[in-house]
Amino acid sequence: QVQLVESGGGLVQAGGSLRLSCAASGRIYTIGVMGWYRQAPGKQRELVATIDSGGSTNYADSVKGRFTISRDNAKRTVFLQMNSLKPEDTAVYYCNLDSLTTQRGPLYDYWGQGIRVTVSS
Repeated sequence: QVQLVESGGGLVQAGGSLRLSCAASGRIYTIGVMGWYRQAPGKQRELVATIDSGGSTNYADSVKGRFTISRDNAKRTVFLQMNSLKPEDTAVYYCNLDSLTTQRGPLYDYWGQGIRVTVSS
């Protein structure tokens, strides 16, 4: 059984920072691309940032220069450092693993339960 545990969300004032973490547990052998997505009220879920197993990153234009994604492969954890937060960053943030190999076989498009980030003006 694979579990994703997200942490680090909360309420912050505009201009502040938060660091999200998402740790994968279970009998996992390898993880492909790890990413963060977000869904604001009344909007569709959107990509925030992704990072592959080699460390190559991809960011949404709206967060470039403010957010940094990183991963610790040994700890099976992905991080999202969010600086200069804006009220429009308010959303539920979801961790995603696009593929992973486990003792029970491969899994695809695996999602965390989401963590709320609220940025006040």
